[in-house]
Amino acid sequence: MQSWSAPAVPALPGRGPALRLYDTADRQVRPVSPGPTATMYVCGITPYDATHLGHAATYLVFDLIHRLWLDAGHQVNYVQNITDVDDPLLERADRDGVDWQHLAADQVELFGADMTALRVLPPQHYVAATEAVDEVVEVVEKMLAAGSAYIVDGEHPDIYFRADATDQFGYESGLDRAGMLELFGERGGDPDRDGKTDPLDALLWRAARPGEPSWPAPFGAGRPGWHVECAAIALSRIGTGLDIQGGGSDLIFPHHEFSAAHAESLTGERRFARHYVHTGMIGWDGHKMSKSRGNLVLVSKLRAQGTEPAAIRLGLLAGHYRSDRFWDSATLQAAEARLRHWRAATALPAGPDAGDVVARVRRYLADDLDTVKALAALDGWATDALEYGGHDTAAPALVATAVDALLGVSLQPL
Repeated sequence: MQSWSAPAVPALPGRGPALRLYDTADRQVRPVSPGPTATMYVCGITPYDATHLGHAATYLVFDLIHRLWLDAGHQVNYVQNITDVDDPLLERADRDGVDWQHLAADQVELFGADMTALRVLPPQHYVAATEAVDEVVEVVEKMLAAGSAYIVDGEHPDIYFRADATDQFGYESGLDRAGMLELFGERGGDPDRDGKTDPLDALLWRAARPGEPSWPAPFGAGRPGWHVECAAIALSRIGTGLDIQGGGSDLIFPHHEFSAAHAESLTGERRFARHYVHTGMIGWDGHKMSKSRGNLVLVSKLRAQGTEPAAIRLGLLAGHYRSDRFWDSATLQAAEARLRHWRAATALPAGPDAGDVVARVRRYLADDLDTVKALAALDGWATDALEYGGHDTAAPALVATAVDALLGVSLQPL
């Protein structure tokens, strides 16, 4: 799958500090310690509707991480999937009377346009589930051979992963069994499926049904389950011991718990990823933004209304990435005012020394992506520049470069 085009990332003098991030499994902020090439797998979209601000907020977080790694001197191997065959997509296509492949292609194209507008760095590997079916088949075969998967007998011989196939299952989410069962049923699981060994066992391979897409496999035609798709793609494009597995907090369980367990059952490793990084939810009108609720704020619609993507980006970065927060007109207005303020300051012929503010922005972002402090530091510099001036002719350009390189916001006038 072709990803979207990459924006240029300017280089700052020196190197940024090492990154520290909150790890969901360990419940604490700790150092991220990649080698020369940092590796990251982030779950992509299921392309049955357009990019809403919740999507955008998640991908902006991992874009910040990508940029901070580049600033610290790392190469980056970033992998993202597209779940382009799954029940929600098929149901939406059936509802609208359109071909599911056409629907997926249209939404993937729109997502790429939104990411381009938001200046999100693309992944090095952008992989559709339909492109990775052979990899999933190989993984499922290995699980069956190892006894970590089994076939449910009956009219539809689906294949399931045993939740107890790894001793450490549950370490990522930290949930007890009751909590797991509750979320499993709410988030795509099928705890009441007859023939399963355990209600928590997760679908690996859905046997072919009439009217559904399917692919041939030694154990019978069908299509991949959701969690195994990510495990297979990550293992084939990165391998074991990736630095970060990431996504929204609604993916912690069951999706990330199971995709990690699938990989661990194959490799024998204790942890699929060194860090599990999750973003908070974006709400509107007092509720989480979701397709089922119908309260989505779409990036494409904001763009069509003339909203500058840089302001969308700043509005989403105004809160800490792990916090659940709300978007409203005041959030956007504040972001637009901030953008004008910064542009006015960096358009001056000279300003206050910028070395300290750039160092602080680097330090704040490296400390669990503290965008709140980073933005406040830049606000302070811009206010000083506009109110008191300065004699450093290189300062405005240095600040603009830092904002572009680290925050992904261009301060060039439109």
